[in-house]
Amino acid sequence: MTPESAARGGLRHDWTRDEIQALLEAPLMSLLDQAREVHRQHHEDGTVQLASLLSIKTGACPEDCKYCPQSAHYAKKTGLERESLLDVDDVLSKAARAREAGATRFCMGAAWRQVRDGREFDSVLEMVRGVRDMGMEACVTLGMLNKEQAKRLADAGLTAYNHNLDTSEEYYEKIITTRTFQDRLDTIENVREAGVEVCCGGIIGMGETISDRASLLKSLADMDPHPESVPINALVPVEGTPLAHRAKVDSMELVRMIATARIVMPKSRVRLSAGRHNLSKEAQLLCLMAGANSIFYGEKLLTTDNNDTGEDLALIEEAGLTVSEPRAEDAPCSARQGAAACAKHGG
Repeated sequence: MTPESAARGGLRHDWTRDEIQALLEAPLMSLLDQAREVHRQHHEDGTVQLASLLSIKTGACPEDCKYCPQSAHYAKKTGLERESLLDVDDVLSKAARAREAGATRFCMGAAWRQVRDGREFDSVLEMVRGVRDMGMEACVTLGMLNKEQAKRLADAGLTAYNHNLDTSEEYYEKIITTRTFQDRLDTIENVREAGVEVCCGGIIGMGETISDRASLLKSLADMDPHPESVPINALVPVEGTPLAHRAKVDSMELVRMIATARIVMPKSRVRLSAGRHNLSKEAQLLCLMAGANSIFYGEKLLTTDNNDTGEDLALIEEAGLTVSEPRAEDAPCSARQGAAACAKHGG
């Protein structure tokens, strides 16, 4: 199947890197035409999902990800202070405010290398149950986790687990040396086996080549099924990190990445994520046109600034789109019938 036939609706898990690179390098209008055709076929409702992201445990991460101000390796230069895991009631209060502002997914991030069983993980499970009982999708990113931990999260009602590949397998060790690309794939497999949705994407602007970007998208498209959510991030250079002085990503490169992700993963929600704060209104509209149908919504993305919520809603309306409603299966337990419907997340 050719890229053109894929644009007519086919699902593939056998994309080659050359095919994907050809899309990334295609004339922009042709690329947008293909992406729009795919998007209309699989997402005809014209909705945008609002996802809110909260750092529930900040800093002191033992990983050496060169883009991340939360790494303990760069703490002296970034000045980011360590914050312990937030109280469950505090997190749920913030989740309730996000829901009132229109978010249907609440994402919680803890700066851990890997999940450790014990009191803190038990608190995260309680947060997940609380968010689900509000009628919201619950997503967490906690680093690596094993099969049993993935099952416990599933039993608590977790909707999705975020574990980005970040970059291509070939470029990976230039960005991270404290865990391998395969480590990330193993965690994603554990999540899948537990029946939890996968949220997995990457970052552009870290010095990678176009071929690296194609390889990243190939790794994502190779997954069967494709990740339900694919966050596309543009590097936000942070003073004190090794990538602090990288040039900001050209907005059209982000548009190309989103359009190509839409073509190779037709049914996934493609999320316009970090770096959006630096985009003009026109560039954001192009990203939505290219196939992005989810955004991170709220004043912060973990530790970096995000767009004004009022401006986001106005942008969505101006684009002729609507904010997606909560899914029926995410209704609070009190709104469902029978104890069995609530049992999946302890309600």
